[in-house]
Amino acid sequence: MPRKAILFDLDGTLVDTAPDLAAATDYALDRAGRPVIGLDAVRDMVGDGARALLEKGFRASGGMPAPDVFETAFKDFLIYYGRHLADTSRPFPGVTTALAQLAEQDYALAVCTNKPEGLSRSLLDQLGLTSFFGAVVGGDSLLVRKPDPGHIRGTLDKLGSDFAWAAMVGDSANDVNAAKAAGLPCVVVSFGYTRIPAADLGGDRLIDHFSELTAAIAALGG
Repeated sequence: MPRKAILFDLDGTLVDTAPDLAAATDYALDRAGRPVIGLDAVRDMVGDGARALLEKGFRASGGMPAPDVFETAFKDFLIYYGRHLADTSRPFPGVTTALAQLAEQDYALAVCTNKPEGLSRSLLDQLGLTSFFGAVVGGDSLLVRKPDPGHIRGTLDKLGSDFAWAAMVGDSANDVNAAKAAGLPCVVVSFGYTRIPAADLGGDRLIDHFSELTAAIAALGG
């Protein structure tokens, strides 16, 4: 029978990465002579990729700098974050069990994230999650990224076959909007990174813990 696929966002969905992202952001801002902004601020800025995160950090600490200053700071961010990807980042409770259950049920699993692909793969490797996924597609893997539905379609393409059904699991408006535009249902987690309350994002199902995911997928027809 044709397989079914489930695509996952990474930051704020599979893994609580905000503390390490905040440390890298503050490091780059401090090196550029800006005040640091801290974890609470960064948590609301995650979801559009590394460059966008640092741009938001600069705007929150006094405005965008000259282009050359920003590019130097962005290099500082990438170098620091690459060395501290998993200092404190951990999968959310129930993630490993839920992924194992879905794999046992023969779902094809993939990561569809706006995080750069190289950093995404390194993080998954360090957390022991890589083996669950048939594809990892980052914000720099294609010409488009979420909320563009081409990011969803491109991730499905990289999984390598046609699927009878697919769904997205995420925590933000980017995830919901990309899924809807691609014609996929979306499960939203309530514990991720979003300024908009998770219940108001327009997802098809809302879960508070990964132990609820398999039931949510089944309820959507998966």
